[in-house]
Amino acid sequence: MDNKKFILSLKKGNEASFKEAYLNYYDKLINIARRFDFTVLTPQDFVQETFIRLYNKRELLNEDVLFDKQLFTICKNIILNHVNRENKIIQLDPNFEKMETEDTETIIFEERREKLHNFINLLPEQQQKIFTLHKLENLSYKEIAAITDLSEKTIANHIYLASKFIRKKIEEH
Repeated sequence: MDNKKFILSLKKGNEASFKEAYLNYYDKLINIARRFDFTVLTPQDFVQETFIRLYNKRELLNEDVLFDKQLFTICKNIILNHVNRENKIIQLDPNFEKMETEDTETIIFEERREKLHNFINLLPEQQQKIFTLHKLENLSYKEIAAITDLSEKTIANHIYLASKFIRKKIEEH
C-alpha cells in the first residue's frame, strides 16, 4: 500500500492499518527511545504513548509526508517533552555550584527520587502497586499479571495512567 493510501486508511481509523503500523514500527521506535536516558519511564512507555497519540491525533496526519517520518517525529517530540519536564523537576540552588559534581549528582538524585516517591504515593492503591512493581522492581507485565491476577492489558493501562499522572505532576513542579 502506498504512503498516501496508508495514511488515509489510518485517518479513517482502519484497525488493520494501525496493527500494520504497530508491527512494522514498534522495534524502530524502541531503538529511538533507547537513545535517551530516563529516570521514570521506559522506552516501551514512550512507544506506547506514541501509538496512543497517533490514534488520537490521526486526523492531523499529512498524506503528502512519509508516514514513518511523521511517526518518528511524534515519538521524538514525546521523548523530548518528557526530558524537558524531567529536567524541570529540580531547580538548582546557586550554592550547589560550589559542591563537587558527585555530591551535586547525589543530592539531585535523592531529591528526584523523593519527589517521585511522593508522586507515586498520590496514585490510587492499585496503580501505585503496579507502577512500583514495574518501574522500581523491574517486573514484566507478565510477572505482575501473575501476582495480581489482572490481565497484561490491564497492567499496561494502569502503568500508562500512573505514568501520565506522574508526568503531569512533574510538569506542575
